[in-house]
Amino acid sequence: MKQLSYLIIAGVLGGLVVLGGSHLLTKNNQQDIEEKPFVRMATNNSVNLPSFDFTEATSRTLDGVVHIKAKESQEKAMQRRQQRRSPFSFFFDDDSFFFGEPRRRQGTGSGVILTKDGYIVTNNHVIEFADEVEVTLHDNRRFDAEIIGRDPQSDIAVLKVDANDLAPVSLGDSDEIKVGEWVLAVGNPFNLTSTVTAGIVSAKSRSLGVNRNQGAIESFIQTDAAVNPGNSGGALVDKDGNLVGINTAIASQTGSFAGYSFAIPVNIAIKIVDDIIQYGSYQRAYLGIGITNLDGDFANELGVNFTTGVVVMDVYDGGSAQYGGLLPNDIITKVDTHTIKNVPELQEIIGRYKVGETIEVYINRRGKEIVLPITLRSAS
Repeated sequence: MKQLSYLIIAGVLGGLVVLGGSHLLTKNNQQDIEEKPFVRMATNNSVNLPSFDFTEATSRTLDGVVHIKAKESQEKAMQRRQQRRSPFSFFFDDDSFFFGEPRRRQGTGSGVILTKDGYIVTNNHVIEFADEVEVTLHDNRRFDAEIIGRDPQSDIAVLKVDANDLAPVSLGDSDEIKVGEWVLAVGNPFNLTSTVTAGIVSAKSRSLGVNRNQGAIESFIQTDAAVNPGNSGGALVDKDGNLVGINTAIASQTGSFAGYSFAIPVNIAIKIVDDIIQYGSYQRAYLGIGITNLDGDFANELGVNFTTGVVVMDVYDGGSAQYGGLLPNDIITKVDTHTIKNVPELQEIIGRYKVGETIEVYINRRGKEIVLPITLRSAS
């Protein structure tokens, strides 16, 4: 009987312990739920998410991008050594003055096929030292290339190979591409042939000051698509595989990609290529003015309520601008249908016109809007 009483008491105590534990667990769980608010994920299927499939654009581009090997011939290397300015330079150069042959310069880069019969555009800096150029296609065919012409001021060069069945890249419109759009860089970095990287257009009409040639044209498309040594002269294409730029430069302290790359807009590149093919050189039109960007200080000084445009600082004798009636302190805001926000934009737009063409230049002169017809002249 006593044993039975103990069992009953033990059972009651056990039940109380279970109930108490259950209450504590329930309370803790409620506290956990209260401390972790529920987050509802958006599931609206009507939202148009961007496509990240670039396979079609890639397939349309790869056959149109070539690998370039540029070499200096032995004869040219000898001429270069003989033209050294300092008579003491041979003491400090790897090209010994007395022993052996001079070291031949060489490099690699990329190019873009423009026509089925073998015209190829690349950067001038890829081939500027060379007189022997070899082109390798995506299908591994190799050709010796002729240098048709080059323009150091824009860093554009044109090559020609003896073929008639090539796959040119489709031309796009660099004016229409917008900041934030997807683009692909196609080229041969570090001798890794047929390499594709993706990014977005980060900015337009960017000037870097990397082209040291007098009268240089710099109005780059800036992207964050990875570009490295060997990509120079390769294609920048839009999401549909249309050529919008020629990859040219990177902003880097190491010589390798550091987040920013720059391409020559195709609309100016094609004008230069056409001139080189037709005339042997770029027939560049000039306004003949010294210019700077309009900013807040200039706007206050000139009494205008806007801060984008190009201020005419000087008008040079005999230039297109002088004959067209431009004056110092005029603010250029538009050329034909092209709005002008800064100096690189103006340089690029003028660079697309032919010598002898007449353009309409919209200016603000002391608060008054004026349109001047200006016939473009050459620099010479």
